[in-house]
Amino acid sequence: MRGDARSVGRAARAAWRGPGRERDLLVQSLKAAAAALLAWLLAQVWLGDPMALMAPWVALVLVQATVYSSIVQGVRQFAAICVGALVASGAQAVTDDTTGALALSVPVLVLLSNWPRFGDQGIYAATTAVFTIATGTVSAAAVGHRLGQAALGAVIGIAVNALVLPPVHLRDVRENLAALARETGDVLHAVAGDLREGEWDAQTAFGWLDASGRLQDRLEALRSARGWSRESLLLTSGILRTLHRAPTAALPPEQEDQRFGRVTGHVTALTRSLAVAADENRTPAAPDAAVLRCYAELLELLGDSCRAEADRLVAGGQRADPLLDERTEAVMRDLHERLQEGLREQAGRGAARTAVLGTLLLQAENLWAELDGGKPDR
Repeated sequence: MRGDARSVGRAARAAWRGPGRERDLLVQSLKAAAAALLAWLLAQVWLGDPMALMAPWVALVLVQATVYSSIVQGVRQFAAICVGALVASGAQAVTDDTTGALALSVPVLVLLSNWPRFGDQGIYAATTAVFTIATGTVSAAAVGHRLGQAALGAVIGIAVNALVLPPVHLRDVRENLAALARETGDVLHAVAGDLREGEWDAQTAFGWLDASGRLQDRLEALRSARGWSRESLLLTSGILRTLHRAPTAALPPEQEDQRFGRVTGHVTALTRSLAVAADENRTPAAPDAAVLRCYAELLELLGDSCRAEADRLVAGGQRADPLLDERTEAVMRDLHERLQEGLREQAGRGAARTAVLGTLLLQAENLWAELDGGKPDR
């Protein structure tokens, strides 16, 4: 309980401090409550409808994460409510008994709720039938009232979501992209540190592979955030976008997602090559310790570049051209030349070591090309 209380306290402080997921959640919750209250006032207080429960219920659940989602879910829910009310009325007319009507209609509607066109709103067909039959109001007028209340609630819920701080999800893309860049840099630094010390084995390499696998999870989170961002921008053009609560900084282009997708792929290939070299049952052998120390220096500089990208994304700045300063790039080119010399030396000592070092050097070149916008001189 104390842990839950601390979590709530941290979330409350984060919502108070400034924009973030916690404040987004608070705003959406308050909007949903306001939509339900407004629907109740319109339906029960001002229109005097004795069956006004349906309007606030629908309005509450239609304040969704995006305006587009509110409209889609509203159409599906209204269709499900219409089906539920009509089937309930038909069952009551056939059986003329509350229990019999429930037994006749609910199984059919629960089965129908799995129809893909209803999405996750299909269950409202069954719940509407239960509510309609249980209250004993199954006349044509009562059904018309319920459908009218559902339509009113849908309009209010969608309108509140679209007009009052419409949800535009830009922050998650930037945060996930920055986290992907930073975690990529962390993996490269971890590999560089172990290679520099010279004490690494198959278990160490397995840890690198596990870390690179987590990069793929982060990449999937980025793709999901990009999808939410794209959807949240639908139907929120013009003046509505000026009301959004997301950061005003420009959304990173989708090419950045693709670029870091390739970067994570190269890191995964790099760690896999090292894992093969560390396996005593495999033919490829690890290069000499001196060559690996040189390679570790290059990886560390590439990791620094990834972290610099993360800082740039957090700050909302533009990408430098070139990304690396001249001094760092000169060091990297020197390291690259030394590694090429090492590759030529390894070639005279057998194909196994040459294969591993050549693969590692290729992946480092690929990383360099993606991070610096150009290929190193060969």
